Amino acid sequence: MAGFIDAAVQDIDNRLKELREEEQKLIAARVALTGAVRRGPGRPPHAATAAPVRRGRRPGRPRGRRGGNTRSNQALELVRSQPGITIPQIAESLKIEPNYLYRVMPKLTSDGLVKREGQGWHALTASATAE
Repeated sequence: MAGFIDAAVQDIDNRLKELREEEQKLIAARVALTGAVRRGPGRPPHAATAAPVRRGRRPGRPRGRRGGNTRSNQALELVRSQPGITIPQIAESLKIEPNYLYRVMPKLTSDGLVKREGQGWHALTASATAE
């Protein structure tokens, strides 16, 4: 029985080797005909080129991030207007994913603007931040 299994595995390995050789030949023929290398799944068609294509900035569009911590400020205003609000509630109000707020809220805490009590967030007053 073991001999049969060993022989079957060996036959499969030999066939796979033949198929790999055939694949290499077919790829070489394709490249010769089209001049394009076939990329693996999930790769964009332009990935076959040697250097990435760089395009200039489109006119009228701001470059990079928005300045001013816009989401932080929006979250802070929500916490001020609704003490005890949770991150999922803030995310729903701002129509963003909550995982972003799990980075923003600790930053507001370290800046002394909010504090966490249980699951909810509360704004700190000017006198509380001085203490």
